[in-house]
Amino acid sequence: MNASTPPAPGPAAPAALPRPLALPDFPWHSLRPYRQRAAQHPGGVVDLSIGTPVDPSPAVAREALAAAANAPGYPPADGTPQVRAAIIDWMRRRRGVLGLTDAAVIPTIGSKESVAQLPLQLGARPGDLIAHPRAAYPTYDVGARLAGATPVTVDTAADPDTWELPDGRLVAIWLNSPGNPDGHVLGVDQLARIVAWARARGVVVLSDECYAELAWEEPWATDGVPSLLDPRVTGTGPDGAPDLTGLLALYSLSKQSNLAGYRAAFLAGDPELVAAVTEVRRHTGMLPPAPVQAALAATLADDAHVVAQQAVYRARREALVEASAAVGLVNDSESVAGLYLWLSGPASMSAWGLVGAFAELGIVVAPGDFYGQAGAGHVRMSLTDTDERVAAAVRRLHAPGAAALFAG
Repeated sequence: MNASTPPAPGPAAPAALPRPLALPDFPWHSLRPYRQRAAQHPGGVVDLSIGTPVDPSPAVAREALAAAANAPGYPPADGTPQVRAAIIDWMRRRRGVLGLTDAAVIPTIGSKESVAQLPLQLGARPGDLIAHPRAAYPTYDVGARLAGATPVTVDTAADPDTWELPDGRLVAIWLNSPGNPDGHVLGVDQLARIVAWARARGVVVLSDECYAELAWEEPWATDGVPSLLDPRVTGTGPDGAPDLTGLLALYSLSKQSNLAGYRAAFLAGDPELVAAVTEVRRHTGMLPPAPVQAALAATLADDAHVVAQQAVYRARREALVEASAAVGLVNDSESVAGLYLWLSGPASMSAWGLVGAFAELGIVVAPGDFYGQAGAGHVRMSLTDTDERVAAAVRRLHAPGAAALFAG
């Protein structure tokens, strides 16, 4: 062999990456055969499975986005002064949260990225435990796993002293009120009890509140759904201001304002936690686009479009509750807020049995199994299809023979 001839390549070493992240299976793929069955209905599919808004984004958002479209520079990771001021004002005006400062709020790229990334951004690591509700949006589980921590479920409506936790250090608790999928609301007393329990143990409390403006039953419809940052929950510090120590709340305009496509959201709470999160976001380039920040600020300042959207969802909800009852289904009595019905049928019908019955009517819903063992025997029905499609679902549920599908 000539000295200048390169050696023949040997066998390739196994690739180091990618390594599996031990994430759960993405559940929505398992609905494909039911979607296919529903698509055979002569009136077409009514998709009430995923809570993606279908109504128009409000004009105030679209106009603000267009006006800010010339944005050649990088946006600030901690938000423009205008967006921080809008967040602080909205939290005071709509949620009764006092004492927030610029250091206590930042915009985010939707709220799902915070649900998935906050454990990692706050420094959770292997050996840590992160708790979330028993019936819960799957991303709480995913976020713990991405940080190498262990997700555990707890009954967030129960006395925290009764929670049974595995070995490991609990570092954070996720709350979700109103809850997805079940629409349950945590009152002031329960929130305060959890906060006191967590602070005594050095545990951070994270609250996903993105459905807070969609309350249907009393007292929440009149008094509002309480925030984790409500002064009645937080207590006060030595200076008399609300004590935000160890608390972070998330909110999104995806639901109340049909801005899911904008990824417009924010988090608020303990300035020390906000600073830690912001530092990671700067390093990783997680910068909410400047036009979206402008739209977020403008939209938070306008309450009229929220009232109008609430009325649309209330009408759809009332129609679907009545139609579901006509075939013998029951909406959970504590499902009093949010964007979904939490339905159950005869004890003999599993969640997937209910999904199959709906598919025979050309309607797609989500099985409660997607949301943990506590979802067994339930389905989640979204309010987010058009008025025309919701009316079609109502007619199908009232059609002769429909009730027999749900008889078990």
